[in-house]
Amino acid sequence: MSETNLREFGEVAATERFTLQNSAMLKVKLDGDEIQALLGSMVAYQGEVRFEHKSEGLGRFFKKAMTGEGVQLMACSGSGDLFLAQDKRKIMVIELDSERMTVNGDNILAFEPGIEWDIRRVEGAGRLAGGLFNVVLEGTGKVAVTSAGEPVLLDTNTPTFADPDSAIAWSGEVRTSVKSDVSFKTFLGKGSGESFQIAFDGPGWVLIQPSEGAVIPPHSHGNQS
Repeated sequence: MSETNLREFGEVAATERFTLQNSAMLKVKLDGDEIQALLGSMVAYQGEVRFEHKSEGLGRFFKKAMTGEGVQLMACSGSGDLFLAQDKRKIMVIELDSERMTVNGDNILAFEPGIEWDIRRVEGAGRLAGGLFNVVLEGTGKVAVTSAGEPVLLDTNTPTFADPDSAIAWSGEVRTSVKSDVSFKTFLGKGSGESFQIAFDGPGWVLIQPSEGAVIPPHSHGNQS
């Protein structure tokens, strides 16, 4: 079979460790180093690549157990080309230079050596909001994040509000708080359904995806007398 009509899907040349193969696939060039990737995100590789499920460490383990937030990572090392993806989501590569950013754990795809991570409470999120927790990444290197659809980058110099599941990531200097519109109507089921939003303020940015997270279908026990 001729490959002529398949050339548009050919492998791209890797110019850096992280290169976008296309909008939904990340190509990682490994040369004896190690990167962290979302567990289960490998779709293909060429060469000698090894995978190891990384322990979260005692501190992060207890934080995850208490908060329900976290990210399952695998260490990818060796020599070769690794291809990562997550449910056909759009991928963005963000570069940190001795900087910090916060990411929704569901939106992390991979990050380079030199990036440390931890689970932290969103500032201003108390018990009423269920204690919103996300993953903080800090250091120097590239971070690949995913979006369920085409995202929008908003400047937070103007006070900005977002659904907790729609906010993919935000820069380290942005101040956060939680805005609640819980009212008597909300408890009666007549409110907007948007009970909590994360508020962002100060110099920086927030990346918003056009999705409010996975939709859980209503549970049915079948017909009951």
